[in-house]
Amino acid sequence: MQKIALKWLKQAEADLQAARDSYQDRHYEWSCFQAQQSGEKALKAYLYEKGYTSIITHLLKELVRECLKLDNAFEAIMHEARNLDMFYIPTRYPNGLSGELAPTEFYEEEDARRCLRSAELILQTVKSLLEK
Repeated sequence: MQKIALKWLKQAEADLQAARDSYQDRHYEWSCFQAQQSGEKALKAYLYEKGYTSIITHLLKELVRECLKLDNAFEAIMHEARNLDMFYIPTRYPNGLSGELAPTEFYEEEDARRCLRSAELILQTVKSLLEK
């Protein structure tokens, strides 16, 4: 595996562990965001391994669409990517949500569980395709 892809994959794994740690500490907004970061970095690792040199977007759905040009197996995680995209900004910024609640008050255990599962599926898919 190329060095750059390996670096991105290692960070994706570390971000997933951080998301699990935040979940355990009941910091659900951070768990959601860190899960999103894991998914994003895993998909970028795949694209870098396939020869991409510059990837600008942070949207997982766009990353999956790009990955689909290389392997149809990514169709299975499109829903997971879309799910995580919804947690990129509003989990971190008080003005990212309407109403009176801060992200720390808004996000719940169920949200974090769903995000963790999405990130795990994305990371598993990427790793299995990189092992081919």
